[in-house]
Amino acid sequence: MFELRIPTTIVFGAGRLADVGKLTRHHGRHALVVTGRAAMRRHGVTDRVTGLLRDAGVRATVFAGVRPNPHAEEVDAAVALVRRHACDVVVGLGGGSAIDAAKAVAVGVNHAASGPLVGRTLDPEPGSLPVVAVPTTAGSGSEISRGAIVTDTARNLRAGIRGEDLYPAVAVIDPDLVATVPGRTVADAGFDAMAHAIEGYVARSANPVSQVLAERAILLLAEHLPALSAGRSDRAVREGCCLAALLGGVNVATVGTCLPHRLQHAMASVAPDVSHGRGLAALYPAWLRHAEPFATGRFRRLAGLLSAPDVHHGVAEIRRVLGLTERLRDLAVTPGDIPAVVDAVRGNVDNDPIEGDAAEVIRGILTES
Repeated sequence: MFELRIPTTIVFGAGRLADVGKLTRHHGRHALVVTGRAAMRRHGVTDRVTGLLRDAGVRATVFAGVRPNPHAEEVDAAVALVRRHACDVVVGLGGGSAIDAAKAVAVGVNHAASGPLVGRTLDPEPGSLPVVAVPTTAGSGSEISRGAIVTDTARNLRAGIRGEDLYPAVAVIDPDLVATVPGRTVADAGFDAMAHAIEGYVARSANPVSQVLAERAILLLAEHLPALSAGRSDRAVREGCCLAALLGGVNVATVGTCLPHRLQHAMASVAPDVSHGRGLAALYPAWLRHAEPFATGRFRRLAGLLSAPDVHHGVAEIRRVLGLTERLRDLAVTPGDIPAVVDAVRGNVDNDPIEGDAAEVIRGILTES
């Protein structure tokens, strides 16, 4: 017995960015386009999107101030633009950080500041704005999830703002947009997508649908991710990786994630500049050692999908191919930082297959990583 609900409308395919104007017009007439600080403008994507919006009769104001791992102050600055210009729809353009920031803006308009929202699950509110999510990386799944990962610098806390209002109204997934993504970003995002698939397969809340999606995502990533990360991205490669990321995002939205995601978000309290995918990759070997005894059959099937003798070898090969082989000490996370990371863990730790005292398990994974 299970439930499955994905309220986001998904528009997928090469060239579908051309539809962003008319899709946004269904939800508002003045869009705040939330994006990162440089890449989208440098590659001409920001200008293209604002042009498409204006051609469809939608005014566009741009907030290009989102850093990797967005801060609450950036969300508040974007909310101020919404209020100043009376924007009635938000377009999130970029990787997971830009889309997370856009979703936080959409609910932040109902509050004096976004920092206190971090770590909370919000009830639906009539003033929340609709979001049109346009991902340009293949990995985060934020375009269809009900959470936004934001750092509240006042509390030195990186965690989710969650709730029904954070589901984007529309996700426009155009695989052609990933063609200009640097290899390092491809690797980080790709490992995140792989982690979503693995965790959606073994989580306690996993169901037959999440497992089918996970299996398909893993096969797609095993086939196409090495080529994409090496810059050999024909259309089939781009579409395969984007579809895998979408399937993983569905799992994030419907069954959630496991301890690696909780721990990586908590790492921001001591290593705020470590990318999400790189942090996950550092945690995965130790987590797999702890988790495998509690879901042996599922991990054995995952190894088969990865064409590996066991899941440990399979994930190690992915890390090697992607160049994500660091340990925590290589990411400036020291043994002395472990208590702070443990204290910063938020979210559902009971979704993990590992049984036992959660704090003890977390300390063990961090110590071994």
